[in-house]
Amino acid sequence: MLGYLLARAGVPVVVLEKHDDFFRDFRGDTIHPSTLEVMRELGVLDEFLTRPHQEMHRVSGIVGGRLFRLADFSHLPTACKYIAFMPQWDFLDFLAEHGRRFPAFDLRLGVAASELIEQGGGVVGLRATSEKGPLDIRADLTIGADGRHSIVREQAGLVPKNIGAPIDVLWLRVTRKPGDPVDGLGRISRGRVLVTIDRGAFWQCAFIIPKDSYGILRARGLEAFRAEIASIAPFLRDRVDEIVGWDAVKLLTVAVDRLPRWYRPGLLCIGDAAHAMSPIGGVGVNLAVQDAVAAANLLADPLKSKTLREEDLAAVQRRRELPVRLIQGIQVLVQNRVFTPILSGGRDEVKAPWVLNLFNWLPFLQRFPARIVGMGFRPEHVHTPFAP
Repeated sequence: MLGYLLARAGVPVVVLEKHDDFFRDFRGDTIHPSTLEVMRELGVLDEFLTRPHQEMHRVSGIVGGRLFRLADFSHLPTACKYIAFMPQWDFLDFLAEHGRRFPAFDLRLGVAASELIEQGGGVVGLRATSEKGPLDIRADLTIGADGRHSIVREQAGLVPKNIGAPIDVLWLRVTRKPGDPVDGLGRISRGRVLVTIDRGAFWQCAFIIPKDSYGILRARGLEAFRAEIASIAPFLRDRVDEIVGWDAVKLLTVAVDRLPRWYRPGLLCIGDAAHAMSPIGGVGVNLAVQDAVAAANLLADPLKSKTLREEDLAAVQRRRELPVRLIQGIQVLVQNRVFTPILSGGRDEVKAPWVLNLFNWLPFLQRFPARIVGMGFRPEHVHTPFAP
């Protein structure tokens, strides 16, 4: 997204992707109203929404067998009042396709960053490897957008502060059938938490487990795991056999961390490279996009005029750090106050906190979590110029 925005503004950009394509399963694929609003501001929303996707206009959960309405996006001040679920490879392909329309956009697939090039106390580019051999790329600014295990961040000597995550997530999929329940994104029952996301032909499921307990779960056997899925979501009982082996279950090791400093002279980290998010709320992709929009807004002119200063990089962190801190604070609160007691509470049926009843009794309260999840605390808007 940042490469697209900068190239659109006339700044020459080289984007490196270490794989030969974007096709990875179980990557973040929730496109929130804030990101859809960015697509509208770029003038590509209608075309974007022709790609296969599903829409979620409300969030509900089932706790101890009772349905609770938790968030209603219909009142957001955005063009799209819903969360769109779209495979991340489709989203990235779309951005790449539109980026390539600008002469300044140079996407190189199958090229992996390996080492920073430093000179005079600052970063002036990086070394990379590909099937064609090593190459050096010189740049006025190097962006680390390579995720929570960032090579760029490590090479720069930027060490994140670990905030803590007491959970991990297992991703899997099972067939969706006509007549399946339409309500109940999250299901909490008898010490287990399961999230079921409607992906059209199938349910994408997130099974939440205590941190580092995957080995224990596997030792109990696949049949026991299938039985746990069926117990929390009985409507899936007739198809849990589709989980044919542990290869069909993908472990996401959850991390919540944040860099105290996102930048060095000539280098800036954004997205998960700067702040790894918990999957709670599905906000990771959208916060990364917000970082990209803010960075483009603040850096396009200095990059074009060759006047980029370290203070400009610091401005990006100042702009984005508070929204990240606030969201991470909420995620940690939910992890520690909700998931940890549930996962450690044995097999007794979970009793819903009384406060959840308020969301059913007073529907206007559903607007507040919808605003936080759907838009965040500081939604960014595209202010970069269009220089075709």
